[in-house]
Amino acid sequence: MKRKIVIDSAKIVLRNLNLKDYEELKISMIKSYKTMADEYWSKAEIKTLINKFPDGQFCIEIDGKIAGCALSIIVDYDKFDANHKYEDIIGGENFSTHSKIGDVLYGIDVFIHPDYRGMRLGRRLYEARKELCEQLNLKSIIFGGRIPNYATYAEELTPKKYIDKVKLKEIHDPVLSFQLSNDFHVKKVIKGYLPGDEDSKEYATLMEWNNIYYTKEKKLIDTKKTVVRLGLVQWQMRLFKDYEALISQIEFFVDAVSDYQSDFILFPELFNAPLMAQFNHMNEAEAIRGLSSYTERLLETFREFAINYNINIITGSMPQVQGEHMHNVGFLCRRDGSYEKYEKLHITPAEESAWGMKGGSKLTTFDTDCGKIGVLICYDVEFPELPRLLAEEGMNILFVPFMTDTQNGYSRVKICAQSRAVENECYVAIAGSVGNLPKVNNMDIQYAQSAVFTPSDFSFPVNGIKAEATPNTESTLLVDVDLDLLKELHAFGSVRNMKDRRKDLYSLKRKK
Repeated sequence: MKRKIVIDSAKIVLRNLNLKDYEELKISMIKSYKTMADEYWSKAEIKTLINKFPDGQFCIEIDGKIAGCALSIIVDYDKFDANHKYEDIIGGENFSTHSKIGDVLYGIDVFIHPDYRGMRLGRRLYEARKELCEQLNLKSIIFGGRIPNYATYAEELTPKKYIDKVKLKEIHDPVLSFQLSNDFHVKKVIKGYLPGDEDSKEYATLMEWNNIYYTKEKKLIDTKKTVVRLGLVQWQMRLFKDYEALISQIEFFVDAVSDYQSDFILFPELFNAPLMAQFNHMNEAEAIRGLSSYTERLLETFREFAINYNINIITGSMPQVQGEHMHNVGFLCRRDGSYEKYEKLHITPAEESAWGMKGGSKLTTFDTDCGKIGVLICYDVEFPELPRLLAEEGMNILFVPFMTDTQNGYSRVKICAQSRAVENECYVAIAGSVGNLPKVNNMDIQYAQSAVFTPSDFSFPVNGIKAEATPNTESTLLVDVDLDLLKELHAFGSVRNMKDRRKDLYSLKRKK
């Protein structure tokens, strides 16, 4: 929705924000925030908001200057408990909680430049939000509101009594009084919503405006599943007669797992290494480049299988030449025909010395018909920062294709993967290869025990292991995971690792 609405005079324009406005916006933010003048939105954050949800970012321009602004996202509100914190519901600097299929317009900021207050500009911004909410058929507008005059009355009034007096106009609160006058009602009071807000004694009012025109859509298909079935392939390394024989073995597993109505199938890292046997007369670096010549053909085959067998395929990993360098990559092939690539970011010393591999640079969550997932290749799961970033973007299931030659190497992957499930309150599925490849250099022996790990709390297995395959035996593992249990854990778990981090002491951020 591209808005450029002239109101009252040719000098006042209500429209959508764009990145070119940032310098003027920054001036307005610094003036508006006063005591928090050093905590204004960065250009990168504004860019992310505009890219993710351009229709939800409004500004009022007066004579070419930004006089006010309203920022918002769409959230699936059922994913959050009523006592949520501001940082949790906005999803951090990446606004990872924004969802195109959400049901609530969540206001993350409104401000008016002090030089333009008293002109009822805030009301115009609120009306623009209401109009947007109706146009997008969202259930309501919700946001947390400060009560900045409460500190004056805190010794004599509870937050509830203070709010009642503001409603009766016996006390004026510049924020709450304004919100009430714009048809918002107090849904509840939250303690600790904005840590450090001394004027409000860290209390906030959760405000709501209901869209009376909202009609709940009846979705009979394409709804997000709550119980997701995972199929893991514990792949036997062995020599194949030719490329077609390898494809036949791949299709056997896809066919078998899809017969059990699995939503995903996960293959191991470099499962196609048997094809390197034909390049064994070359040195190791040349042989891996020879193997990479099959990657595009395999991708097309996996995409075809994903559609034909109605299953999302995580292709493990394959070598791919990018420019002058060799990378270790894999693909998420969705059952709707679309696909995306993931990359191994951390390369082991052996991969670098033998194959000359380089680490990739792409780290992202992937949207699927079963929610958000992440994929990390083997060694990457041993770096806890990566799964944490993915979890902050809403990942529920982390897939880890791996390849380890010894039990020591496997133990590193297993222990770290299990830790990632606890730390990030998610499921972690790992799949590896077993057996021997006597005619392939640097790929002689394999050890694996594929598994699905869970958080450790009352709703999950006591040892945090949902299921494990038999070690060092070719097999499949079929496991159901319940995403609703993760929601309950986030809100009511015995411990809440994602919520209880001391963000006042430390934080984790991507480099731009």
